[in-house]
Amino acid sequence: MNVETDSQSSLSGLQSHFSEDYLHFSDLVNPPERSVREAEAIWELLSLKQGSSVLELGCGYGRITNRLAEKGARVVGLDLSPTLLKKAKQDAAERRVDVEYVLGDMRSLPWRDRFDAAFLWYTTFGYFDDAGNERVLHEAASSLKKDGCLLIDHINRFALLRDKSSACHVVQRNDDLRIDIMTNDALTERLNSERIVVRNGCVRRTRLSFRQYGFPEYVRMLRSAGFETVEAFGREGGMFVSDGPRLVVLAHK
Repeated sequence: MNVETDSQSSLSGLQSHFSEDYLHFSDLVNPPERSVREAEAIWELLSLKQGSSVLELGCGYGRITNRLAEKGARVVGLDLSPTLLKKAKQDAAERRVDVEYVLGDMRSLPWRDRFDAAFLWYTTFGYFDDAGNERVLHEAASSLKKDGCLLIDHINRFALLRDKSSACHVVQRNDDLRIDIMTNDALTERLNSERIVVRNGCVRRTRLSFRQYGFPEYVRMLRSAGFETVEAFGREGGMFVSDGPRLVVLAHK
């Protein structure tokens, strides 16, 4: 399979995963109070202020993007799912905030030297192979102004080592079910997920895989992309601990 075909296949799989089924269970997985808390953490970590220009890569249905706009940031959200972007725009209109939403691939961004800050939140980094993931960081760096910063929130792979090689998570909304079967592949350092959704008498399956990186790998990749300093935090900007659930990385150009 050539690179172009492989890239198209990856995007098609991601679009299938982030669909109407994803939205159907979204408020149960990420309730509004969590989104408010996370938006506040991002605001503080990125040292945002009124009028700051911010790019969210993998913005989804705008649960963070629109809240940052309410706080006074000038926000652009990019995502590959038309379904999620439609919901994000509807939510922005209801909140009466002005957000630019763009359908696109985070490996190829149209902006250069535009933003004060950019972020990838809630495990939106690592979907591609190593070359593609590093391309995302280079593109993010190019979109930032000289003193810009990039924030990445991801699963802490060391916390996963405590768990069994596979896990099953179930979310229920009325009679509908979402079942995620997670398998950690130590040889490829990827987390593979099979999602089974049961809705209205129909069963749908999607698969998703993402690369898990340790902090030294982030440092190497981010410095290669043009960032000078790289810091590590834990969940929502707290102190990083080896067995904590999240690794939050903050890089400055």
